[in-house]
Amino acid sequence: MAVPHGITAVVTGAASGIGQAVAQRLRDEGNRVAACDVNPLIGEDPDGFVLDVTDGPAVTNTIDHIEKTIGEISVLVNAAGILRRGDLTTITDADWHALVAVNTTGVLNTMRAVAQAMLPRQRGSIITVSSNAAGVPRQGIGGYAATKAAATHLTRCLGLELAPHGIRCNVVAPGSTDTPMLRQLWGVERINDSAVAAGDPSAFRIGIPLGLVARPADVAASVCFLASDDASHLTMQELYVDGGAALR
Repeated sequence: MAVPHGITAVVTGAASGIGQAVAQRLRDEGNRVAACDVNPLIGEDPDGFVLDVTDGPAVTNTIDHIEKTIGEISVLVNAAGILRRGDLTTITDADWHALVAVNTTGVLNTMRAVAQAMLPRQRGSIITVSSNAAGVPRQGIGGYAATKAAATHLTRCLGLELAPHGIRCNVVAPGSTDTPMLRQLWGVERINDSAVAAGDPSAFRIGIPLGLVARPADVAASVCFLASDDASHLTMQELYVDGGAALR
């Protein structure tokens, strides 16, 4: 199930959480990874690029630079994302605009730039890390859920456009995963699996049937499967990696 050795991959949101786990797994399988993140610490990575995915021209320039200096991009993983809490009736304009800019426009920016590079080669794989909240209503994070739903559908629509050119576009939809974002959501320094897995009926959240919170490596494994030749006939698919929480 390994991704072909020696390819060049771009991973956004690579400084922490799922993005970091994806970048590490791709490297462990013998690939060159251009790790992109808005966090300036990514610059300490030999193949790291400080990049704000909301800046369209910067994304285009960075992708062009990666193509010229690291190699032809075979895989793009959109793992950059942010979370803002709040009901939709009270969400601030600033929070809403930030969610749209990163979670939706940022995905479009990177996919568009990489797809244009892949098209002449008639091959490639694009994977967006979305959320199971994109398909299941959630209280208190409606803005996040809506922008992830938009990113999901953008990816699938692009998959339809690019299928005749041999470029596959798929989505991984994690549920609760032990990342800094989840700890921020719960307001804790350490995740209690049983508390998260139990759910909250008052918020219409059923919990996790498998009884465990995912680890970033669990999600990375699914991302790398979709990037691999084992998934060569899969496109426009949405793979839920949530321990059954979405009941689908």
